[in-house]
Amino acid sequence: MTLKLAIPSKGRLMDATIDWFAARGITLERTGADREYAAAARGIDGLDLLLLSAAEIPRELAAGRIHLGVTGTDLIRERLATPDTLITPLAELGFGHADLILAVPAAWTDVHTAHDLDAAAAQFRATHGHRLRIATKYHRMTRAWLKEKGVADYQIVDSQGATEGTVAAETAEAIADITTTGETLHANHLRPLDEEPILRSQATLWQSRTAPLDADEQRTLDDLKTRLLER
Repeated sequence: MTLKLAIPSKGRLMDATIDWFAARGITLERTGADREYAAAARGIDGLDLLLLSAAEIPRELAAGRIHLGVTGTDLIRERLATPDTLITPLAELGFGHADLILAVPAAWTDVHTAHDLDAAAAQFRATHGHRLRIATKYHRMTRAWLKEKGVADYQIVDSQGATEGTVAAETAEAIADITTTGETLHANHLRPLDEEPILRSQATLWQSRTAPLDADEQRTLDDLKTRLLER
């Protein structure tokens, strides 16, 4: 059998991952046409390369169908209820940095902290008769953070794209979303709360705790760790 490694199938995350492995003497490359997902790893024996979406990789790691995968911390923490029992991080790769933040309209000049948000949510419900809406696709982490901060009287509104536009579209009053530079927030007249981010994320190489390893796969894994991590 072969050790299975999954990396993102497209975009800057894929390119940066390929560069990171190449700097350590391992070549990852597509072997088919642009629309095909065939790929190969060269420079090490017994490694099978798979191209998956970054969002699929947490599920495949948790299920034990792949041994290793590169994806963001945000996707791991959002998609797996108990990630620490299913996977373990091997290396932070130093790219794909982004923060999951909670942002409110810039015009809310008296809302700067989670405590302020809680007060605003209570006032909003008293005034409008329904809970303050927070648009996000990161339901699990946002709920956990709001609970930890003691914020009540809100409801999560699912948003799978253009989350920053939901406030202007009047489908939400605040958002929780990933940001890198903050430029999109500013363009949509939003600003983060003056709190630590809900999560600081970056691309990370993860190992499955559930994927079985035979003797050959274990040797390949040991070799790979030596090549990748002891630099």
